[in-house]
Amino acid sequence: MGLAQLNTVVGDLDGNVERILDAYEAAEKAHCDIIVVPELAITGYPPEDLILKPGFVAANRAALQRVAARTRHCAAVVGFVDRGPALYNAAAVCAAGEVQGIYRKRLLPNYAVFDEARYFAPGTTPLTLFQIAGVKVGIAICEDAWRAEGTIDPQAAGGAELVVIPNGSPYFEGRPDEREQTVGVRAAAAGCHVAYVNQVGGQDELIFDGGSFVVDDHGDLLARLPQMTNTVAFVDLIIAPFSPTPGNGPSLPVIEISTAAASSPESHCPPTITPRLSPVAEVYDALVLATRDYITKNGFHDAVLGLSGGVDSSLVAVIAADALGPEHVHAVSMPSRFSSTGSQTDAAALCTAVGIELRTLAIESAHAAFLELLAPSFAGRDPDLTEENLQPRIRGTLLMALSNKFPGWLVLTTGNKSELAVGYSTLYGDTAGGFAVIKDVPKLLVYDLCRFRNERAGRELIPEAVLTKPPSAELRPDQRDDQSLPPYEILDPLLEAYVEHDLTRADLVAQGFDPALVERITRLVDLSEYKRRQNPPGPRISGKAFGKDRRMPITNAYRG
Repeated sequence: MGLAQLNTVVGDLDGNVERILDAYEAAEKAHCDIIVVPELAITGYPPEDLILKPGFVAANRAALQRVAARTRHCAAVVGFVDRGPALYNAAAVCAAGEVQGIYRKRLLPNYAVFDEARYFAPGTTPLTLFQIAGVKVGIAICEDAWRAEGTIDPQAAGGAELVVIPNGSPYFEGRPDEREQTVGVRAAAAGCHVAYVNQVGGQDELIFDGGSFVVDDHGDLLARLPQMTNTVAFVDLIIAPFSPTPGNGPSLPVIEISTAAASSPESHCPPTITPRLSPVAEVYDALVLATRDYITKNGFHDAVLGLSGGVDSSLVAVIAADALGPEHVHAVSMPSRFSSTGSQTDAAALCTAVGIELRTLAIESAHAAFLELLAPSFAGRDPDLTEENLQPRIRGTLLMALSNKFPGWLVLTTGNKSELAVGYSTLYGDTAGGFAVIKDVPKLLVYDLCRFRNERAGRELIPEAVLTKPPSAELRPDQRDDQSLPPYEILDPLLEAYVEHDLTRADLVAQGFDPALVERITRLVDLSEYKRRQNPPGPRISGKAFGKDRRMPITNAYRG
């Protein structure tokens, strides 16, 4: 069988058809009997409100017919939007030039980043199996396999020897393990083989990590594809014929597609298990994939960012270079009177090591001009954060000017999740840009990712001085983050508990956090919601990210 974990593009119907057909032709050449592509591969996933357009739905159905018309012996399981009394998240089984049958997703996720109940009705048509190369095959789409009340059990009880699962399962830390464990349990309980095919690529805030796999009827892993890689793999499966046992349900109806396998001595493909990436490598490669896809799928080809010499901007610069190639990354040093010499030399050292262009635009004269312009309005008032925040706002203006002047350059912002949580950023300043690469990366993980990238390179791409000096925004003399915030070793766990696990203030205190600190930090998080709503999108790598995942009201008087 073939597993095609494709990097589709939402709305690119013609391009997605070509991606599917390229995979299909490879499967035919390899003498495959069946190939499975991801959930909603025709439209790209998730298509969101595009499918509220009747013309888009009609075009997606026409695109499916173009795929079906090209099929021959090998059956293709293709995700698309079906239309009947309502709209359905569906998969078509295509072979011999036609759509042979359709499965409609029954369990629609409507939590976290999923809104499927907004668009789709649950499938209710009776279950049907497909005989392919003599094997009875069932289909379940994503959520249908996640829950015990899904369709794997009834299909296996009705005769299915293999269930294939097209997926659009977004990545976050720990998700790949959860998938394999959950599907393994379902397969063992049902007593059938399961092939799980996940898409790969970045789509707005979401990252799809691939990692498609096959488990046997005992739930044991037989094959796994690489993570973060657009790839098509072929696997030989030897499946014993279905034997009814007491308690099995009645046999399900079967649509016959092929009774014999398309065997060929040169096409033997024993299952292989690609090793899993380490946890830090997994996050790093996910961020690279997300950055590359967001930039290129939206018609940009270069990235520009402010490089301060601090750890956050250093990490973003290296991720961008890995995503696009260093020749497509433009770093801008924008020193003020408060910028340390060390930070400027650290930025230059990184650019030399990575091969990134560095230009310097000193902002002192612009800052002085703003202060002079505002002096009459500020008369009688002492300097405060206002004067400090003019600096990042000037820097944001310069970066946006470069993006405007050089078409195809996208501004990357460099704020991390810890800063965004407590509002330690300047609206219309360091938050100005098109994509926030590390907006879901806590500060301590930023350091881990930097060290990992240096280890992978076998040399210092990010200077050691960047990793050891106290973090600072450098907006006033001798400024350090720990003058405004608790140490990140304390702050990050508190934020994780409050933001990702939804604990109340009382819960946090009960867990041992200092009550005064809890009150201060949680209040900062709540007050900063209006800022976060105005931040650019960025990739989700945690179980709950700011954006379409965590949706808190801006106007909010709850203090629990």
